[in-house]
Amino acid sequence: MERIIDHPPRTIMEVYKGLPEGTLAELIDNQIYMSPSPIFKHQQILNEINFQLLTYFRNGNSEVLVAPFDVYLDETSNAVQPDIVVVLEKNLSIIDVNGHIHGVPDLLVEVLSPGNKDHDLIRKKELYERFGVKEYWIVDPDTKLVLGYELSDKVYQKTHEEIGTFHSTMLGLTFSF
Repeated sequence: MERIIDHPPRTIMEVYKGLPEGTLAELIDNQIYMSPSPIFKHQQILNEINFQLLTYFRNGNSEVLVAPFDVYLDETSNAVQPDIVVVLEKNLSIIDVNGHIHGVPDLLVEVLSPGNKDHDLIRKKELYERFGVKEYWIVDPDTKLVLGYELSDKVYQKTHEEIGTFHSTMLGLTFSF
């Protein structure tokens, strides 16, 4: 969709929202981070995890969404594009069916890319913890190591570390890939 600029952007969020559709970019604490498209191994793992989650939720009223898809954690300075977003039935009101997510999803999954490991392991983990994402999974496509974090008293606790296996206490779900 072509956008007509009728005034220069006044905020970093306006700059972010003005990026072309499909741009791999995130706004974290008023800083825009851009990345190249994912590599093959990343997409293989992403497809498998997405398939497992879609299969798990196929008869439910929860939503599983895959990147690129904007999640506005707030309306001023934080918009991310997690690899996979899970919004449970009780929180579906955060999804704008004509737009994006505005609020905090229940579970986020990031598959690491060679150039951004610290971005997902540190920066985004701290951001998701601060905003209260209940579960955060990180997957290394090279080793298939899965790190699982659950929010407890507003702080992430590592609850899972295993090769090729996910475990979610919140969902009561375990699967291997």
